[in-house]
This record gives sequence, C-alpha cells and structure tokens, in this order.
Amino acid sequence: MSACIWNLIPAVPIKQSNVLCGQLGHVFAQPQLLQRALTHRSYAPEHNERLEFLGDSVLGCIVAKYLYDAYPQLSEGELSRLRSNLVKEETLVILAQQLELGNYLKLGEGERKSGGFRRPSILADAMEALFGAVFLDSGFADAEKVVLNLLVPYLAQVDVQTLGKDAKTLLQEYLQGKHIPLPSYSIVTTQGQAHEQSFEVECAIPSLKISTRGAGSSRRNAEQQAAQAAYQQLSIPHD
Repeated sequence: MSACIWNLIPAVPIKQSNVLCGQLGHVFAQPQLLQRALTHRSYAPEHNERLEFLGDSVLGCIVAKYLYDAYPQLSEGELSRLRSNLVKEETLVILAQQLELGNYLKLGEGERKSGGFRRPSILADAMEALFGAVFLDSGFADAEKVVLNLLVPYLAQVDVQTLGKDAKTLLQEYLQGKHIPLPSYSIVTTQGQAHEQSFEVECAIPSLKISTRGAGSSRRNAEQQAAQAAYQQLSIPHD
C-alpha cells in the first residue's frame, strides 16, 4: 500500500493522493506532512503556513543552485533576476495549476465557497508548503528532484533572457543591440481628477517609423503598454 495515505483528517481520496505523489515524483514516508502541506489555515489549526515558510527557503536555494550550474554565462545580477522570477507567485501558480493542486486542498467552508481553491496566493503558498514537506520527509536531494521535475519543463517553454524584464527594458536592449536610437515617450492625453487620472502615452521610434500608444492609471503603466506595442511590432522571435 502506498505511503501516500491520509491518516488523520480524511479529505482527499487515497487514489487522488497517489496521483499527486506520482506527479511530484515523491512518495511520502510521513504522509502527515503531505496532509499538512495541503491544509489551509481556514480548515484546521494545524495548517501549512510553517511548511510554506520552510519551502520558500528550500525553493530559493534549489533554484539558485540550478541557475548557477545551468547558466554559467550569466552575471550575478542576471541570475538574481531569473531566480526572483522563478520563485514568485505567478510561477508557483502555473506549477500548481499543472498539478491541479486546487483539487487536493483542504479549505474551510468559507474559503471553499468563495473559490479559494483557485486563489493564486493560496495555490502558491501550498506549492511552497509541498516543497517544505518533501524536504522534511526525506532531505534536500529529494526536494531538489521534486522542484526540478516541475521547474525544468517550465523553463524549457520560456526565454530565460527576457524572463522578468519589463517591456521598456526589452525594447531598449533590442534597439541598443541594433545601434538604433532609443524611443521617446510623450504624454498624449491626461484625463480624470488628480487621484483618479488616466494617461495615454506615445512611444516613438522615428528611425523605424514606429509610433505606438498605451494607456494606464499612471504614466509609467502607459509607457509600458506603449513600449510593449512597439516591441511586438518589431516581430522579435522571443517576444
């Protein structure tokens, strides 16, 4: 019988828990750790927040080690940028959705009815708690296998050179690489009261005859939207 069996509060059928263990590539010697990792604080006093704290550090160390080994050409700053974008909530949510982790979470009635099993913060926290649980169950090497089993396929689908960079930075780097003058940004219109303004901004690259516009609740956001539109017009393969 699989060690991945609930032995405290029955919430997830054994068959389903075995599926999750198979996806993780880890069978728990201490199944109570798996159960704790999937328990939200709205469900029981013994919830996953302490495991989340541990898993956050375990994840950061594993990702840092992997990036250091896999990308020897990258600088410390570039490695830091990649790490911060791989351990952030958005990435963890993508991994959680691939595992259909929301189906396994134990939530209080209020959280369950309000769709907590889909809430990004809850999914991301549960992923970190799972990593912490694997670490406590069988050590760093097994935790590393679980994390990389999920993360490496994800990395294969993204461009690590652009991961985490905003549109203005991407556009600037592209133009500098081609020795093309940098774009200019100018406010086209401003609407609304001082505390609820909206901005429309133009991004102009005269040498390429490109002029795009973006809108946002701040000038910075509008500039980013305009830069994104200009960047897409350039038809860069990794946009």
